[in-house]
Amino acid sequence: MNTPPADYLTTRELAEMLRIKERKVYDLVASNRVPCTRATGKLLFSRSAIEAWLRSNETGPERVESSVSRPNVVLGSHDPLLEWALKESGCAMASHFGGSLDGLERFADAKGTASALHLFEPKGNTWNLATITARFSGQAVVLIEFCWRERGLILQPGQEENISCIADLADCRVVARPPEAGSQILLNQMLDKAEIDVKQLQFTTTVHSETDAASAVLEGLADAALGLRALAERYRLAFVPIIRERFDLLIDRRACFEPPLQKLIHFCGSPAFSDKAASLSGYEVQGFGTVHFNG
Repeated sequence: MNTPPADYLTTRELAEMLRIKERKVYDLVASNRVPCTRATGKLLFSRSAIEAWLRSNETGPERVESSVSRPNVVLGSHDPLLEWALKESGCAMASHFGGSLDGLERFADAKGTASALHLFEPKGNTWNLATITARFSGQAVVLIEFCWRERGLILQPGQEENISCIADLADCRVVARPPEAGSQILLNQMLDKAEIDVKQLQFTTTVHSETDAASAVLEGLADAALGLRALAERYRLAFVPIIRERFDLLIDRRACFEPPLQKLIHFCGSPAFSDKAASLSGYEVQGFGTVHFNG
């Protein structure tokens, strides 16, 4: 039986892969020219990150990198784990969480170096890929996996007996998200599948973050919100699971190897990040860094 390749390479293994001496690998690390992770006192190299790095250094007319200057801002959809990582990593990157589609528009206008998204694609029963392929094919961008999250209905304690599925939201007070938000798009898709007219819901307030969606239910401003299990448990609210979603980061390929994003990416490969994710119910980060699209 063939042993599958390891997710992380040692210095020696990377040197063999690149057909260079180990000393040259250390030089690449010292000059911040190759993605790496420092763990347990030694250097490790994510295989998927190295493969993306090699592709980003291909030459030819189809691989000319954009010279557009982008600010160090993470755009798109809000996520509490991502928000925490931006602060704890010391990457000094700002954020503008305006929703998945809003982030893609701003990213296309070079208003940030990365954009977070979770757009469900019913036709392929997948996340984000068709949207990014249609919009950014041939461009110098990379779509990497950040995490998987469990999403469902956040309710007042005891209300799960009355509201157990999307169809039960008819005539209920529901937290709204902006039209550009992946959560609102997903809610509309689920209502269509359940053959529920969106007008049957009583949208009471519009919020811009996952945290605010859960808070609105906690404060009694709404009966339900389509939100994250982790936040329902944080506020001791009831939760009805609906779907697991993949939350990705679309990254400008050139910026991917600049210090701010490198610092964030390296931090997300650390034990501190894994421990934080483990403390949040419904999160899985084992696939962090997996490349799902390379323009």
